[in-house]
Amino acid sequence: MNTRTTILVAGVAGLMATTAMAETVGVSMALFDDNFLTVLRTGLADYASTLDGVDVQIEDAPNDVAKQLDQINNFIASGVDAIIVNPVDTSATQAMSDAAAAAGVPLVYVNRQPINLDTLPDNQAFVASNEVDSGTLETIEVCRLLAEAGKTDAAAYVIMGELSNQAAVQRTQDIHDVIDSGRCAVNLTIIDKQTSNWQRDQAQNLMTNWLSSGTPFDAVIANNDESAIGAIQALTAAGVDMASVVVGGVDATQDALVAMQSGQLDVTVFQNAAAQGSGALDAALALARGEAVEQSVWVPFELVTPANIGDYLNQN
Repeated sequence: MNTRTTILVAGVAGLMATTAMAETVGVSMALFDDNFLTVLRTGLADYASTLDGVDVQIEDAPNDVAKQLDQINNFIASGVDAIIVNPVDTSATQAMSDAAAAAGVPLVYVNRQPINLDTLPDNQAFVASNEVDSGTLETIEVCRLLAEAGKTDAAAYVIMGELSNQAAVQRTQDIHDVIDSGRCAVNLTIIDKQTSNWQRDQAQNLMTNWLSSGTPFDAVIANNDESAIGAIQALTAAGVDMASVVVGGVDATQDALVAMQSGQLDVTVFQNAAAQGSGALDAALALARGEAVEQSVWVPFELVTPANIGDYLNQN
């Protein structure tokens, strides 16, 4: 099946809300203890509760690849109608696809792009937001704000997510692509880039170390909001005037929006976690029923700034 794209509108598949037979979908989440993934998981579960005869079994893989593969094999053995996976490690998805394909069980990846996307079987799909847009929107806005502040030349630190995660790789590449393509409104130099593994506390420690070097900088571009918030905590603890530095993130979590309202976070990018969850369930049920599903289903990213924050305060 050729890879195609479509724009997902939340709730479009409401016609699938009834079914004559009970259907069970096994769901393996990379990590329950993650703000964004919690919204995704809750959105999926809430949507499932509106569907007659649909039961979802959601399990936590606590960032353990082996445990996640075991969960998938257990779902297959228990006879679920379909499986949804938020991968711990996107480079390990081939084994998951192979196991599900061998058993003839439909599988849908959600949020994190599988490494084998281009070779997914016809009964497998991917639901997420196109990461090419996420870091691009973030970086262009960071550049605009630096130019608005009168900067011609500027320097930034980049905080990356998990290096094994496709989203982190792509969001970081987006930053370089914006700079290299001339779409940045200032001459932006990346001083250093390191991973925080998506974690707030690791980002705080990373930013603290950077601050200790005394190197002047103008911006912090983070792959996700948790990392941006961690950087903000380090900056404020060090007495840095937040008006003097531009900080960007991705996800538009509620914590991030609070930081934006307080003037600490300058830009984030809304990723509709709940829509990804409901979309993944729609795709899984459709595949289980033998219906055609687009192989790649994209939920659009949206730029969030202080100017339009009111549109997003109750989204997640």
